[in-house]
Amino acid sequence: MTATTVAPTLRIGPIALEVPVVLAPMAGITNTAFRRLCREYGAGLYVSEMITSRALVERTPESMRLIRHHESETPRSIQLYGVDPKTVAEAVTMLVAEDRADHIDLNFGCPVPKVTRKGGGAALPWKLELFRDIVERAVRAAGSVPVTVKMRKGIDSDHLTYLDAGRAAEGAGVASIALHARTAAEFYSGTADWSAIEKLKNVITGTPVLGNGDIWSADDALRMVDETGCDGVVVGRGCLGRPWLFGDLAAAFRGERKTAQPNLGLVATAFRRHAELLVEFFEEEDRACRDIRKHVAWYFKGYAVGGELRASLATVQSLGQMDDLLGQLDHDQPYPGADAEGQRGRAGTPKHPSLPNGWLDSRELQETHRADLTEAELSTSGG
Repeated sequence: MTATTVAPTLRIGPIALEVPVVLAPMAGITNTAFRRLCREYGAGLYVSEMITSRALVERTPESMRLIRHHESETPRSIQLYGVDPKTVAEAVTMLVAEDRADHIDLNFGCPVPKVTRKGGGAALPWKLELFRDIVERAVRAAGSVPVTVKMRKGIDSDHLTYLDAGRAAEGAGVASIALHARTAAEFYSGTADWSAIEKLKNVITGTPVLGNGDIWSADDALRMVDETGCDGVVVGRGCLGRPWLFGDLAAAFRGERKTAQPNLGLVATAFRRHAELLVEFFEEEDRACRDIRKHVAWYFKGYAVGGELRASLATVQSLGQMDDLLGQLDHDQPYPGADAEGQRGRAGTPKHPSLPNGWLDSRELQETHRADLTEAELSTSGG
């Protein structure tokens, strides 16, 4: 493991994190069930999946369900997505007035085409004054509740926004700034450009800067901090099927040399626990079983689990059936090492960003683009 000094406490407003680690919001993943599971293994700040501001203001049943936290979750962290300053401020006001969050994160990193083609997500910071207005109003509406931002480097290598956006966010009074060190065009492909995190840290001197991208192990996290000087890390795809990564991270930042190497029995136990928590979250066993199916490949990556059994787990219909299938595993099968580690989740290839017509012609918001923005707040997610 890379040598490093024990990390100091990370402060995000009034929130003190002894372990400078944040769970990245991930669509359809970081619901209450997964957040609770990760907490059982480690420490840090665990952020909800992205909630659309307009849907929250309208109190749609799904948005109201997604902002719920289990009583064991503290601090409570919610990520909002929005393109209209007034609507974002209303959503923040609601969360604070009704005591539904201890921390609010704003998403400016979504690279999904159906979001960026309307000017949202990673496309929005190109319109710097709009970005600034959203962040300033959110911070004012939040009062003593800390507001943070998560963003990407920019739209593509010719249209980088992160330094200007970082300065604007710091000026608005955010409590921290997280940078996913890829552009929207890169999506999740290639290698994250950690040098951009270092550049941002050199520019932003009074606000914590968090790094995100290609943290597959605790060693990667320590190396990112050592190489970039960032104040903490944001972990996304690296924890898919590996909630114990948060235990590894907590140990590493405390200066301990400890890495979880679970045998197949321990993996099966975590998988079953995840399913249990999903049943509690959805209040419906059938829906929980449908949801856990997408996690099968991540949990059992590298382990000798036959194709037929994997296929059965990926179509499981009840906890009883799951128990029967998990009982067929060799629970004493040892940790497979490198085969269970490394990249997981979506990667894909670089994409030409989908943007509103003429979006890149000016960094000022044009009247012709207001109609695009009114359609940007879809019930979608990404980061």
